[in-house]
Amino acid sequence: MASTAYTGPQQPQGDKKPRTRGGRGRPNDSPEVQLSKSLSYILRHGAAKEGLEMREDGYVILKDILARPKFKNVTFEEIQHIVETNDKKRYALLPPTDLQQSSPEGWMIRANQGHTLQVESLELSEITEPLPICVHGTTKKPWEAIKQEGLSKMKRNHIHLAVGKFGEEGVISGMRKSCTVFVYVDMKKALEAGIKFYQSANGVVLTEGNAEGKLSPEFFEKVEDDKGQLLL
Repeated sequence: MASTAYTGPQQPQGDKKPRTRGGRGRPNDSPEVQLSKSLSYILRHGAAKEGLEMREDGYVILKDILARPKFKNVTFEEIQHIVETNDKKRYALLPPTDLQQSSPEGWMIRANQGHTLQVESLELSEITEPLPICVHGTTKKPWEAIKQEGLSKMKRNHIHLAVGKFGEEGVISGMRKSCTVFVYVDMKKALEAGIKFYQSANGVVLTEGNAEGKLSPEFFEKVEDDKGQLLL
């Protein structure tokens, strides 16, 4: 898949930079980050509100996205660049089978995970054997509730876990760089209790938890802060 050098969304002289949905972009965000956040909103949460049809596997027609007002100055090459270079591999492009691959015609795009929209057929692989490491990253304020109630998927379809801390070898996604509390999950115990785990295309470990959408503290192996001090 060929791509050109990314220089940010092309805009007519004098136009303001496109704003991300609901002010999600920060003032100092680069055009590239703003574009990624706008894509993330549509593909994970806002396709229906934007009048876009999403397939059961989460794919949306790229041409339809580029027709939306906030994407009117975004090129196909810029979308390719975002997909190819995103460090967490958040997105996947599906090429056409019988059309020119240098054009958005026929291409589709999806988010690999993180949906609040109901997506029936994401390409998830069920995990049947416990992984060596399964950890959820958070910060100290949410931890106060987590230690009492467990991890919750909240409005998302899954609880997100990683196979290691941010930046460690083999860890592509599943944890933010800003995390200061690390909840290690006893996958063996959870699997034996009937909790199901899956892995997405970019390596994120996902679970719906129990019937209430939670992974209770009984499945916490240990919890430590960013200095290695045990919290549980």
